[in-house]
Amino acid sequence: MRSFSTDWMPGKPHNLLQLSVSMFRCFALLWVMFCSSVVASEPAELRLATFSADITIPLGHRCMGVLPTKALRIEDPLEARGLVLLGSGPPVVLVALDWCEVRNGAYDQWRDQIAQAANTVRNRVLVCSLHQHDAPVTDSGAQALLDRVGMQGELYDVAFHADCIARVAEAIRKAIPLAQPLTHVAASQAKVDQIASNRRVEYPDGRVGYDRGSRMSPDSPAALADAGEIDPFLKTIHFYNQDRELAVISSYATHPMSYYGQGGVTADFVGMARRRRQLDTEGSMQIYTTGCSGDVTAGKYNDGAAATRAVLADRLYQAMVQSAAVAQRQPISEYRFRCETLQLPFHEGDEFTREAMTAVLEDEQASEKNRILAAMGLSSLDRLERQPIDLPCLDLGIAQIVLLPGESFVGYQLMAQRLHPDSFVMAIGFGESWTGYIPTKRAFDEGFGHSWRWVGRGCEAIIRQQLTRVLAE
Repeated sequence: MRSFSTDWMPGKPHNLLQLSVSMFRCFALLWVMFCSSVVASEPAELRLATFSADITIPLGHRCMGVLPTKALRIEDPLEARGLVLLGSGPPVVLVALDWCEVRNGAYDQWRDQIAQAANTVRNRVLVCSLHQHDAPVTDSGAQALLDRVGMQGELYDVAFHADCIARVAEAIRKAIPLAQPLTHVAASQAKVDQIASNRRVEYPDGRVGYDRGSRMSPDSPAALADAGEIDPFLKTIHFYNQDRELAVISSYATHPMSYYGQGGVTADFVGMARRRRQLDTEGSMQIYTTGCSGDVTAGKYNDGAAATRAVLADRLYQAMVQSAAVAQRQPISEYRFRCETLQLPFHEGDEFTREAMTAVLEDEQASEKNRILAAMGLSSLDRLERQPIDLPCLDLGIAQIVLLPGESFVGYQLMAQRLHPDSFVMAIGFGESWTGYIPTKRAFDEGFGHSWRWVGRGCEAIIRQQLTRVLAE
């Protein structure tokens, strides 16, 4: 018969002690695991850092990529302004540049060095230009092509560009240790009085033309015509530490020029409005971004006179004040980030083939403007064949910020809002800008033509599909 041990039975005190110790250890381990799971489930504290840096071009630098009159004087500085969000995954950085455009390899140079400074990844860095025309266009691939045909520095100063990126990256490194708790956000808007008007004009004889520029004679048919399709609202997103405002992102869809091309480097009327608002809000970083406004200008309300610049600035400033007055704080405990990609078609024209653009680039008898445009086109074609455009979205719960490429028409901004009607969508333009103008299907059908376009037909369906995805909750 099998015998059974009685070591476990009562009356064996040393075994009872061992059992008690084992049970205590077991319960202690379970308690540690429980506490760890509770801590892990609690969201990390959100923090926000702000930064700025001077990125004013030197005298003698070309503006808008192709303007014949280079920088003769600095009327006011060009700035990089932005913020870093920390606490929900890798940091997200948004930086707005008082530059005309950043394209192709230059765009990735900005994103990669900022990502390194913020300890994040490239597609979580949202770089946008405000698109002032008395400011630079940078495209590393295009400048490299120009260098090969003896046009060093004709598009932009490569060393200056690298120094600007380094300055912004250093500003970010210094800002992150000073980040403040982010506890609340607010989203608001205000109607802007008499700035935006669409390029598209319907004339009394039934003709349609996309010929309303940034400045028009007040009695011209284009100035007298209706404003057309615009987004009339300035949108603002406010960030708070409890009741203390830390930063504001403002966005409005219009080309930000009153007059340009005379050699005066300037952030124009949008920079004037931002700086004036900054004086009102010490301790809160004012960041302005340009909405999707490839086909939107101030032309209906802007005669191009020097005095009109201040008038336009005041109208934009008043909208900033009015939007802030109705902002209502909401708690925030996390943010989410999504990114899709856009594979847009290249320009369909015969003059945009690789062979045709190469011939213009290498033609010493061609104008500087046309050779620069050819280099930009070749750089863009290389880019298109190598990688798609990122379409990032920062989701703050009560509001979403989506960054679109280049000179996207305002129809894409309105499309984004219609795709997410129950939320507050801030659509920013002039991200990766190799595209130039991105017309809607209607604009293509109506014959919109401009040399500053590198994309072909079919963009609208692609953008609609990817906006639907990136804005989905």
